Amino acid sequence: MFRNILIPTDGSPLATIAVDAGITFAKDVGARVNILAVTEPFHLYSVDPEQLASTRTEYEALASKHAAEMLAALARKAAAEGVECQTEQVRSHEVYRAICDQAIYKDADLIIMASHGRSGVGSLMLGSVAAKVLAHSTIPVLIYRAKK
Repeated sequence: MFRNILIPTDGSPLATIAVDAGITFAKDVGARVNILAVTEPFHLYSVDPEQLASTRTEYEALASKHAAEMLAALARKAAAEGVECQTEQVRSHEVYRAICDQAIYKDADLIIMASHGRSGVGSLMLGSVAAKVLAHSTIPVLIYRAKK
């Protein structure tokens, strides 16, 4: 039923557990995985253009490097399990939209992702990427909740 699974991750411990579970699921059903890292562009309010330029450049370089290292490590995990894996790194102000767009672009038939389980004011202030993906995705979404 599922042959091409998109697994977005932010590199957090919970998301990494969900990636591991997604790789195991893919192995069990004979699917391949596409592991996605979405980095958000730099946001800072300042009136000093020099500060913004160097800070933005440093942030984007570090974010890109971190995502590349994380994706490489996850691709090695998938390979060790015998699961075909591709990785992708994209930048977007709207993480949920990037996930939904990549699912379509990669012709995924399932998205597996973690939910950080924020509630109350935290979920109102920060929103939930998982909830937004659930609301906007045109393909099935499996939300992985790790035991705390």
